[in-house]
Amino acid sequence: MNQPEALAATWNALRGADVLDRIGRECARTRFERVVLTGMGGSFFGLHPLAIELARSGWTPMMVETSELIHYYPELLRSSTLMIAVSQSGKSAETVRLLEMNARRATVIGVTNWADSPLARDADFPLMTAAGDEYTVSCKTYVTAQMALRMLGAVLSGADASARLHEMEPASEVFREYLSGWKKHVDALCQMLRGVRDVFLVGRGESVATAQTGALTIKESTHFHAEGMSSAAFRHGPFEMLKERIFVGVFAGDAKTRDLNERLVRDVSGTAAKAVLFGEDGDGVCRLPKVPRALRTVVEILPVQMMTLALAALAGREAGKFERATKVTAVE
Repeated sequence: MNQPEALAATWNALRGADVLDRIGRECARTRFERVVLTGMGGSFFGLHPLAIELARSGWTPMMVETSELIHYYPELLRSSTLMIAVSQSGKSAETVRLLEMNARRATVIGVTNWADSPLARDADFPLMTAAGDEYTVSCKTYVTAQMALRMLGAVLSGADASARLHEMEPASEVFREYLSGWKKHVDALCQMLRGVRDVFLVGRGESVATAQTGALTIKESTHFHAEGMSSAAFRHGPFEMLKERIFVGVFAGDAKTRDLNERLVRDVSGTAAKAVLFGEDGDGVCRLPKVPRALRTVVEILPVQMMTLALAALAGREAGKFERATKVTAVE
């Protein structure tokens, strides 16, 4: 419920930050051979939109989980590499180890929420969010990181950063309006999800970030089985599993592949499974607020957050209460 305030604080922080200008000047001065995008969990999944924007503008982005980067791709840590590392705490075991291994070889842009973290301290260009403290499953730290990555994408791709910042200004009010009806959303989703045993969240392009992060959030916060993947990957195997008690949430996403996603909803609905389309043209609780394109992956996570509350209520448990994990992962 504090996401509107967190988004407003991050927007103001990005508006007043000079680090984006410094990143732009560094990239104009240095010819990087590659850009490596890295993180763990939602911090990693949330990099999909940035990877797509960089590819469109001529970069060759490589998305590698931080743990895999440490153990199997250390050769990428060269002086000719630009590395974008995302860690909401900035001090997870993988992030700390990566910084130790890098030893100032690759140029590091660090996106984090903790100003006193190793990532903020050791990155060449720390890009800070202003989500405030968060002690359990990532909600406000995820959406504020998406906002920061959108600004970074504008700078690295040569887009108008001022225009991008203006596009994202409504985020706080959009979240406030949506969350004002959270009880209604949860009630509707309780009816929709009653009896469901398995959840699949799928999408294409930038929405893969939401699908994968959303499934992780459901598993982490409700202990409910959920999987996130691309819509195409879902057809290559999981589609064969469709039966009663399976729920498939499809993110409409970009116009380029919206028809394919709508067709998937129809095909799933033709089985015993349930399927819904999350998008601006969705029905009821599945309808997303209409926002500029830069904000789409920020608002897409909203119905998933409501799903966690509904699934927790149906299971009689407290959403987001850790029993085995901790907020900051201490083992690689």
